[in-house]
Amino acid sequence: MHGGPYDRYADRLQLFWFSSAQWLANAGYAVFLPNPRGGQGHGHEFAASVAGRVGREEWTDILAGIDLLIDEGIADPDRLGIAGGSHGGFMAAWAIGQTDRFRAALVSAGVVDWGMLAATGENGQFEAALGGSTGWDGIGPHPHDALSPVSFASRVRTPVLILHGAEDTNVPLGQAVYFHRALRHFGAEHEFVIYPREGHSIRERNHQLDILRRTRAWFDRWLQP
Repeated sequence: MHGGPYDRYADRLQLFWFSSAQWLANAGYAVFLPNPRGGQGHGHEFAASVAGRVGREEWTDILAGIDLLIDEGIADPDRLGIAGGSHGGFMAAWAIGQTDRFRAALVSAGVVDWGMLAATGENGQFEAALGGSTGWDGIGPHPHDALSPVSFASRVRTPVLILHGAEDTNVPLGQAVYFHRALRHFGAEHEFVIYPREGHSIRERNHQLDILRRTRAWFDRWLQP
């Protein structure tokens, strides 16, 4: 899943260091690049529809695409993986708390708690609007709890690879630490890698190569027959 969420996948060759479609496709994987609600290319209403509702309709959009690919014989329902970075990392973390359909997941620089992100991230007002964590009056549960993947950590049965930059100010490292601790508490299979000196985007070449190799090795481990 792409980040943003105001972003989109275009029809082009992808040689990125993060969740690289071409890198995985070259290894024989069928890679689905969804453009669900919340992204660019379909007008303001389409993009704004996820405000305060992240993980809702955009998730059902993604599921519809997966089901179509299964029906067409492109995707194997017993060997599905899911991956994303930033907001895409949120979607991957969200997905594995909602379903056990995936055999492996990658969460890179992902959001797992919207309230904490609104308080500590560099785009607090924007993140609060996405996660619905504004206007809480101190009575009752936080509105963002129902939209935060960490709230569903007890349901996770999918092995998860968590990757994060140590100096990330957009989605601070505390998000990954929180998810790691929650998964460890509930005994969920996962690995957690922190890249020193890195921010939201990984810049050092050796770290970029490590992410590519580690990503493919993770999915090979869990998805290959």
